[in-house]
Amino acid sequence: MLRSLALAGVCVMLAGFALSAHVPPLSLSERLAAPGGTSPLVPTERIDALLTRLPHQQGSVAGSDGVSLHWLAFEPGDYRLDYRYLGKGERFPEFALDASAPTATDTQQPRGTVILLHGWMMDGGSLLPWSLELAQQGYRTIALDLRNHGRSGHGLSGYGTREGEDVVAALKALKAEGKISGPVHLLGVSYGAATAIFAARELGPQLRSVVAMESFDNAGQAIRTMVPHMLAKPPERWSDYVALPLARWQYGGRGLDEAIATTDRKLGLDLDRIDVGQALAQVPACVLLIHGRDDQHIPVAQGRALAAAAPRARYLEVPAEDHLSLPMRLDRLSNAVNQWFAQAADDGSCASTVTARL
Repeated sequence: MLRSLALAGVCVMLAGFALSAHVPPLSLSERLAAPGGTSPLVPTERIDALLTRLPHQQGSVAGSDGVSLHWLAFEPGDYRLDYRYLGKGERFPEFALDASAPTATDTQQPRGTVILLHGWMMDGGSLLPWSLELAQQGYRTIALDLRNHGRSGHGLSGYGTREGEDVVAALKALKAEGKISGPVHLLGVSYGAATAIFAARELGPQLRSVVAMESFDNAGQAIRTMVPHMLAKPPERWSDYVALPLARWQYGGRGLDEAIATTDRKLGLDLDRIDVGQALAQVPACVLLIHGRDDQHIPVAQGRALAAAAPRARYLEVPAEDHLSLPMRLDRLSNAVNQWFAQAADDGSCASTVTARL
């Protein structure tokens, strides 16, 4: 999950606009329609190296329209997780991560199953710290690669709608394979958080609780706030001195609306009508919304709007955290997440209050 939530930042915007004599640049609408690869900010080598030392299962199941969905699972146990948040570094937040294989005496029966859903241009492995943290709390954890991401297949993006249907189909298939044990919970980050909310609406009483970190409220509005924020950043590479002014000229004003309209046509959607708050209001499960107060990719106003749309949901706003740092703060958030899952009861009652560590 290192630097994992630069979901539409350097990876989507600058990589999307970078000029090359050999590779034609992708337009914004093409980037918005599909990520076009995995972010170079994901520490794939570190994740893969750790996975070779840890017992896990992986496989694939079919999504809602036959898209192959890859999954990565950990059994409950003491992984001796050594996780340290290192701060915001020169460009992005950093963390250190290590873990060990549980011994036979460390293993335990699952108290439930947590499905983890990643952000844009990430994959299930990017949520490895949360997978291991929750496995240590007694849960079987299953991280899905969303459609168009990681090792999963390709299909029309849905900004949480089609992906939510995939989660419902994947859960059904995993249950049939005996991979689901006990109450089911969802944990989603950013794009994955919106996906979790749409999935929770469809799953209804099959689901016990949800943690949704830094979800957008409306897909079209999220793009309209995110893109100008990213284009306002100073250049970081020589190519940015050309790419950024070009992008600011091309996607300022009406250019951004035109790119969204083109994306709508590509996907057969109206991004301005993808209303996560409306879906959230129909979720019967316990939902905890978490948002960083300093988030500028998906501004905190969107998190507050989500909370206002669903009074039954709980809202946790974390000071001094932004879109990149918030999901990495296991040191601040793990107690709140663990409490939320543990106190969600089968009679529908939820934890009354949750707090983040200072």
